[in-house]
Amino acid sequence: MTLTHAVKQFVTDGSSLFLGAAHEALIPFAAVHELIRQNKRHLTFCAPISDVACDLLIGAGLLDAVKVAWAGNVSGGLGHNIRRSQEQGIPHPVTFYDYSNYTMALALQAAQMGVPFLPTRTLQGTDLLNSRVGFEPFTWHEESLVAVPALQPDVAIIGVQRADKEGNGVIDGPRGMTHEVMMASRHVILICEELLESSEEKSPAPWQIDVPSLVVDAVVPISFAFHPSPCLGFYGRDTAFFGDYHQQTRSLDGFKRWLDTWIGDSHDDYLAQLGAERLQILRSHEKEGLLQWPKAL
Repeated sequence: MTLTHAVKQFVTDGSSLFLGAAHEALIPFAAVHELIRQNKRHLTFCAPISDVACDLLIGAGLLDAVKVAWAGNVSGGLGHNIRRSQEQGIPHPVTFYDYSNYTMALALQAAQMGVPFLPTRTLQGTDLLNSRVGFEPFTWHEESLVAVPALQPDVAIIGVQRADKEGNGVIDGPRGMTHEVMMASRHVILICEELLESSEEKSPAPWQIDVPSLVVDAVVPISFAFHPSPCLGFYGRDTAFFGDYHQQTRSLDGFKRWLDTWIGDSHDDYLAQLGAERLQILRSHEKEGLLQWPKAL
């Protein structure tokens, strides 16, 4: 499918979405931008570490709730839109549900297994027990444990380097909690950098498959789908882009100008704004990441 079609078909107002399952890599920013273009509303955002994806969607007014282990801007420390929503109610207040990375993975695994919760020894003695998530301490045969409620997203948008048309996806590098979320979610949109031929010679071998076709609803091939996050083997992290975003979004007017500049009518507009030279530099820095720009840029 095209990204426009996939988001239109599977994401409805009020949906709960999971993005950024591989943590700081393969964050599907192209899908984040498409959500803004289609003005999907009253969404619940779920993620372990999503860099500025959460901040973007809050600033655009699309989120009612956020379920995360961390949210902000890795390069800048905090997210200005998140802070405005919490401190000033701009554009509106957003409810946060605080997880650790581990308990979010457990919550997804519980949903995958079809059970209401899974027990853990972690979180005891921490303020996370006061989170709206509903972590509940209990005793089992004199052992103190914590119940982690199941989390079942309506839609998971998962990133991979390569996939075939049937929806078998291959991830190079860290997978994070991709397995847990793809098995827990009601729908899966698979975004890939490279679409493989559907033949025995080109399709991934069974032992290479990280995302099996049986859980996938849509396959969406997009070049630079995860920029400014990295995609191992294709391009590095655009650290400068995150830094520029942090500076430009300090004010509400600055964020609105950022949206006007970068979102456009399509992903092709976004790539055109980045420019061929910048994309080529990112490709050449795919192993170490782009740490700073030449002065000419």
